[in-house]
Amino acid sequence: MHQTAIFWPMLAHVLLVYIVYLVMLKRRYLAVKSGEAKVSQYKVRSTEPASSVTVANNLINQFELPVLFYALCLALFVTNGVNYLTLALMWLFIATRYIHAWVHLDRNYVLHRSRAFFLGAGILFVAWIWFALHLVGAV
Repeated sequence: MHQTAIFWPMLAHVLLVYIVYLVMLKRRYLAVKSGEAKVSQYKVRSTEPASSVTVANNLINQFELPVLFYALCLALFVTNGVNYLTLALMWLFIATRYIHAWVHLDRNYVLHRSRAFFLGAGILFVAWIWFALHLVGAV
């Protein structure tokens, strides 16, 4: 397995971040156009209009738990720890991020969103455990 394969899930997450940015741009534009918001409101995050607040919150989410994902991907790469298991775990984590974002940006049903979040967090935790075992030579 090529160690560089670990960068594909990272690129998939980068794509998700840009998708969320585009959704936020569209919702903010429509909020201003409809009169729901004024451009000056965007100076301070606390004044985000209702139509775009979930998108802004989701964008923040993309820089919380995924920080551990990026650190792990890079750590796996530099320690030659990328294999089919770690790659599968990273792709599963990314799938949960896409599901989480879709739920958050669509109906924002908290139960479904939290399930996607905790599933992703659990997958990432397992991957970190595998990495620790890799470091001590147990796997």
